Amino acid sequence: MATIKDVARLAGVGLGTASRVVSGKGSVSPATLAKVRAAIDELGFRPSHAARTLLSGNSKMIGVYIPVLSGTFYTPILQIIDTELRAAGLHMVVAFGAGLGGARQQALEGLGFLVERGCDGLILMTNVLQEDDMAVLGPRPKPVVVLNHSFASIAGQCFTVDHQLGGKLAARTLLDHGHRDIALVAGPASLPDNVQRVAAFKQELAAAGVDIAQLWAVEKDFSPAGGWSAAKELVESGRRCSAMFCANDEMAAGALSYFQEAGIRVPHEISVIGYDDTPTAEFAAPRLSTVHMPWREMTQNGVSDLLNRCYDLQRPVTRNYPVTMTLRASLARAAQT
Repeated sequence: MATIKDVARLAGVGLGTASRVVSGKGSVSPATLAKVRAAIDELGFRPSHAARTLLSGNSKMIGVYIPVLSGTFYTPILQIIDTELRAAGLHMVVAFGAGLGGARQQALEGLGFLVERGCDGLILMTNVLQEDDMAVLGPRPKPVVVLNHSFASIAGQCFTVDHQLGGKLAARTLLDHGHRDIALVAGPASLPDNVQRVAAFKQELAAAGVDIAQLWAVEKDFSPAGGWSAAKELVESGRRCSAMFCANDEMAAGALSYFQEAGIRVPHEISVIGYDDTPTAEFAAPRLSTVHMPWREMTQNGVSDLLNRCYDLQRPVTRNYPVTMTLRASLARAAQT
């Protein structure tokens, strides 16, 4: 395989001159430019990634950390990031939680992996890290943006959605459909975004006169299996609820599956709504009504902000994204009693 030295030798120029032609930085005469390009064509020279990094001063790679590589929540976000980066001539390197230790330790190891790979910037989507953990980025940290979480020390680099509004909208939708005896399937209490949506959901119900102390509620793990077991527990408890709110679409999908197997018709006997509006919701059976969170807008603006920081670009960046309700077949008005 030809090297930059071979190109310089064949063209009869210095290594620095050949490097300037390859990198596109610095001036060379038209005649010299022609000679070097002719040598590149003759040798079939293609600079390696390492060589490009040395020549340009950047790797053209963006590191992305997500907690898990599974389910229907993170995959669409990774697709959005990849699409944005490829359109800009860049690539992504993904790390995710794996190995020994808890979620925080896994996140720290993932960040260390991305830093060691020489990524020009980092996109973090995790809420287990703490303010002090940003020190893992080193004394001269790479540009970084955070999705779906906020750090006070880098607030301007954090992009999130309004989970309080999302929780309020879920409650208001059920109330407007006449539901007052509602089951709540919350996500892990350790996750701030779940806490925000669930608290706002309860507050909106309480403001409408619903006795929160009597609310049937369980905490699950954001998985379809968690939704399945929650629905099973509700049925076995004998509690009659006209609606169920699941704090993400994957749990809602699991609940729908259990209700179908148990012969409980949705939405005729119980309405079910989810949260996120992932592809799971659109193709569930019945199709799932859910809070539409603007993940695409959040992600695209976070990527744009990072590229501005990494490459001195001027891409437009906004921070206000609409939270709406997507109504589908899993929601009906409560039966009159």
